[in-house]
Amino acid sequence: MYNNMLTLYAHSHPDFPTDTSKWEPLFSEDCGTLRGEDCDLCTTLGPYHGHLNKVAYFAGKFAAEMFPEGANRESARQWGQLAGWWHDLGKFAPDWQKYLKNKVDSHSDDITGKVDHSTAGAQKSVQAHPAFGQSLAFAIAGHHSGLLDTRTNGIGCQEERLRKKDIPKLVQIPKSLDQLSPSEFPEFLMNAMREDRNTYSTPFFTRMLFSCLVDADFLATEAFMSPKETATRNQTPNDALRKISELVTKKIDGFGEPADIVNRKRATVVRDCARKAEERQGLFTLTVPTGGGKTLSSLHFALKHALVHGQQCVIYVVPFTSIIEQNAEVIREIVSDLQSDAFTPLIEHHSSLSPEKETEQGRLAAENWDAPIIITTAVQFFESLFAAKTSRNRKLHNIANSVVILDEAQSLPVNLLKPCLRTLQELTDHYNTTAVLCTATQPAIGYDEKNFNIGLKNCREIIEDTSGLFDSLKRVEIEDIGECSDDELAKRILATEQILCIVNRRRHAQELFQLLPKDANGYHLSALMCPEHRSKILSEIRNRLTKRQPVRLISTQLIEAGVDVDFPVVYRALAGLDSIAQAAGRCNRNGKLEGMGKTFIFRPDDQNAETYFRETAQIASTVIESYNDDLLGEDAIHSYFDHYYYQRKDRCWDEKSILDNFRFDKRMEDCPFRFQFVKASKDFKMIDNSQVPVIIPYRKDDKDETACELIEKLRNENIPIHRRLLRNLQRYTVQIYPQILEENIDAFEKLRNDQFHVLISPELNYSKDFGLTLDEAHSNKVFLSI
Repeated sequence: MYNNMLTLYAHSHPDFPTDTSKWEPLFSEDCGTLRGEDCDLCTTLGPYHGHLNKVAYFAGKFAAEMFPEGANRESARQWGQLAGWWHDLGKFAPDWQKYLKNKVDSHSDDITGKVDHSTAGAQKSVQAHPAFGQSLAFAIAGHHSGLLDTRTNGIGCQEERLRKKDIPKLVQIPKSLDQLSPSEFPEFLMNAMREDRNTYSTPFFTRMLFSCLVDADFLATEAFMSPKETATRNQTPNDALRKISELVTKKIDGFGEPADIVNRKRATVVRDCARKAEERQGLFTLTVPTGGGKTLSSLHFALKHALVHGQQCVIYVVPFTSIIEQNAEVIREIVSDLQSDAFTPLIEHHSSLSPEKETEQGRLAAENWDAPIIITTAVQFFESLFAAKTSRNRKLHNIANSVVILDEAQSLPVNLLKPCLRTLQELTDHYNTTAVLCTATQPAIGYDEKNFNIGLKNCREIIEDTSGLFDSLKRVEIEDIGECSDDELAKRILATEQILCIVNRRRHAQELFQLLPKDANGYHLSALMCPEHRSKILSEIRNRLTKRQPVRLISTQLIEAGVDVDFPVVYRALAGLDSIAQAAGRCNRNGKLEGMGKTFIFRPDDQNAETYFRETAQIASTVIESYNDDLLGEDAIHSYFDHYYYQRKDRCWDEKSILDNFRFDKRMEDCPFRFQFVKASKDFKMIDNSQVPVIIPYRKDDKDETACELIEKLRNENIPIHRRLLRNLQRYTVQIYPQILEENIDAFEKLRNDQFHVLISPELNYSKDFGLTLDEAHSNKVFLSI
């Protein structure tokens, strides 16, 4: 046995690779954490304190913070600490210590490949407890490579790791580590397993335990290897949520006494949110018509609720990146006074973040969602909760003990509804999390034993009188005009000076736009335009609307994704009732018309809409027949979602059988946990990821050279591809299908080993009206998606 544990190391020092006196010790015997006490060297990530000690302290701390109080909290702390103590047991092997020293010795000719240091701890976990130790073993075995499947047809599964014989032999590890053993599982897990129910609870806890370990390991390693980054990390004050809540309240109070019906009802929404915030944590719905001020109201509720229940952050989840930019701007303006060199109150975590709004603090905080307010997408949120990779799991423990606002909740994909709702139920039932389903068209996702047994249980509505609110904020009359040819539709558009027309396909939007005369003040929007181009068009449109100048916009449904425009007249091609409601939300949005806004539903000549629109349109047709007098009323909305959800069989709610990947078989005493984390991660995809980005040298005007300058940096092999460069380039990308790229490959310049594709001749293949326009022979494929 090693008498002096400081002769064993976890990491060499990056600045002193040959001076072992500067290296990070693997383990320190004299540590309060071992005795259940606080340890200053652990809490401050002391550089010459044991790596295992620091990881154990923080993994235990993170695990305990997921639970409010009681036995679950202490049990979780012990499991988190044990994961930290044992995650690097393999580094007690002389072979690993030799590998570490040889790796930094330029004169050594005995440098071998990496030495397995994670299997030893996983095997130790199962030896200590054959059943519950499996959960610990998943976390430890995957703390570098990611969570594994229990069993696969190939290699690299959990069972193989636990049977592995050719791992480095350990010296006798310290008794203080060797004699540790798992405590009882948290009580709610034990109860679920005894009753053979809620089998998803155990893999979910395993994933959260994994998150605690991974984040703790990252932070401890970073503190030693990159102390400058650690010093840059967010230093959130204890009273951050209180200060943010006060600023939001001040903003709301600053609107003054409501002068009209719209603002009076917005004030009612705020009051209801403040009142309901006092209630116990759990599941809530916030049903507010478009334009009812739900962004600030939901945030007001979340902050007050978090303060009442000691929750640590507010996570704002939206379905589309276009909504994020709008909502984030509102919140960022409110909390801007709190921003400092040491603290950023708000982080955005999504793919289209504007680089000028991203700080180094924000970048680091996005790794583990260490901030009071996080704004992200539903894709990032839910796919992370089913991911296997360490980078995506790292932040998950910070979702526990938070308030999650799900904006536009009706947009959750039906084919993944069961795993999404099951995860929300797990978070709210056991992890002191509150979820708020926020929408103008509340889906019928409450539990119904007969018709919808996957539904959420114990949901409470925040608004006291939803019917009265919708009646009071009714600013739009909806009329179904039936079939309408493109020629007739063009005449109607030209007869109105300010009008929005939304159709279901890009191709149809282009054809309709081409029917308008050149001098018709016409505009077109679709996702074939790069974000910078769309921002310019929307800015022009809003300016003309404000000045009451003619503006005729033809768009795909991307305009419905929370884009803040206000037209007096809207036409909407038949689609789902939720889409129709979103379209109506762009009509008389702020209630400034003397009378009602007009929204017309029509059935277009174009019948080639995607399957999704055909199906939802058929359901909407049925509802229109029954509720034509009040198409956006609560009864009509409920009827629509009843048809949309309940007519499906259980398999369609979990099309890829995601939850079937997580089974607990108590008959298998040696390995009762049959968890397929990798398979679930591959199958759980909220959007079609098959599209690839292409870069457009777009210019706002003759003086704008931004895109070209960025592309020149990309061409220069001497300039590294850093995060800021990629963030900037995202503003100039368009997503297309790989086969379209391949068929039009001559139109693109390939850079950095074919990793990036840049449009060569934008003057030929990129239109100021339509965005990306490729070879006519293949364009039908391009325009099939929205």
